Amino acid sequence: MRSYDMIIVGAGAAGLLLADALGKDPYFREQSILLLEKEPKKKNDRTWCFWEAGSGSFDSFLHASWDRLHFGGKDYNATLPMAPYTYKMVRGIDFYREYHARLANYPNVTLQREAVEVVREEGDGVLVQTTGGDYWAGRVFNSLFSWETVAGQKKYPVLQQHFLGWFVRTETPVFDAGRATFMDFSIPQQGNTRFMYVLPFSEHEALVEYTLFSAELLEDVSYEAAIAHYMRHRLHCDRYEVLEKEKGRIPMTCYRFSASNTDRILHIGTAGGWAKPSTGYTFMNTHRNIRALIPHLKSSQKLAAFGRRNRFWWYDLLLLDILHRENHRGAPIFESLFRRRSAPLILKFLDEQTSPWEDLKVIWACPKKDFVKALLLRIFK
Repeated sequence: MRSYDMIIVGAGAAGLLLADALGKDPYFREQSILLLEKEPKKKNDRTWCFWEAGSGSFDSFLHASWDRLHFGGKDYNATLPMAPYTYKMVRGIDFYREYHARLANYPNVTLQREAVEVVREEGDGVLVQTTGGDYWAGRVFNSLFSWETVAGQKKYPVLQQHFLGWFVRTETPVFDAGRATFMDFSIPQQGNTRFMYVLPFSEHEALVEYTLFSAELLEDVSYEAAIAHYMRHRLHCDRYEVLEKEKGRIPMTCYRFSASNTDRILHIGTAGGWAKPSTGYTFMNTHRNIRALIPHLKSSQKLAAFGRRNRFWWYDLLLLDILHRENHRGAPIFESLFRRRSAPLILKFLDEQTSPWEDLKVIWACPKKDFVKALLLRIFK
């Protein structure tokens, strides 16, 4: 059995960011690190978006960025300045190329193309069984997400951010390349929280995505029919070419993923609950968690001690309680918020960087009846 000091299971965003952070830090230079991933990661299988103030760690391979956001609702539509923030997009293929190139410079990091079948703590280490053999490590960082585990519990509601998007090229200029449509709720809600998300790369090209915050997925034809309807009736465009498609789903839940961690196994990325429960944004949360994890590892603290829920966890829980019981309430909640508060404050709040006073300003802008009811039901549940 081959032994390593640390094993990282999965080479998505969380796995690659962690492998890079460990590989470039002199503190871990004498430690052997194995990264296991079954996929070759040689195609653009996803895009990640995030916002940040000023320059950042991913600027050298950004695919696009925007300095204005558009919000659309039933009674409120506005293009909003977002300074000091910029909304940024990274394509999966560009991220994989960059980080695979970095890992090639770290002699103590090994990448193996094998599918992981079992991760089990045994004695003073962890056994990892793959299609290529067995491995042993003192610590394992596992990014394999289990929908069954999350859906099988009843304490916390489980919704999904699910979406299908078209990368389109139009014959005539259609898009405003300087603004990203963050949420457009002007489309039929059909009893759910549904919105369009538009990221333009030029006047002729954009990602147009149909997104829902709900429990159940749709058939592909339903997503695509909604996009086609939006192109024709909202963007007034009939002549376009679909260049690529992307599809995905992200868990929206306050389930305590940390309960699965042990002193030797830490779940990371989506499997670690690093997706923001109320929005599904994961990439920047993962980046921040990796930066916090490195000093934690250097301090020799147990893995199970990493990460604590904060007051924002409670805010997310109340919103998910509302959408779980009345899924159509998402549109009026977000519309009230964007109408009454500035985009930079909202983004700062979603980043969990606001002060308690700023928290109150954001919360007070939301429909109060929904959140008071959710709070009382959660207290007396």
